[in-house]
Amino acid sequence: MTQQGAALQTYNNELVKCIEELCSKRDKLQHQIQQEEEEKARLQHDVRVLTEKLSRVNESLARRLAARADFDRTIAETEAAYMKILESSQTLLSVLKKETGNLTKATEPRGGKDH
Repeated sequence: MTQQGAALQTYNNELVKCIEELCSKRDKLQHQIQQEEEEKARLQHDVRVLTEKLSRVNESLARRLAARADFDRTIAETEAAYMKILESSQTLLSVLKKETGNLTKATEPRGGKDH
């Protein structure tokens, strides 16, 4: 019976050792889980912060794009109106030159040899 008792003691010691190893591995795994959960929480926080920043940037960008479109429209309208002013000025200058020529002819002596 002593051999059986010794064998039983050996098995018991091995069982305790295996259980202790399993507990140690579980503790290490628990530590890894805890670290990953903390990392997950940090990342989720970062995602929330970045999402809020992205939203603010998108809103600002939309306002700026709308303002640029207003500038573009105003510039185009102003340039078109300015071109009309230039065309009107050119027409006015042509008419004035023509009238000046007619007035000059009307005030010159006839025949050009009256001196």
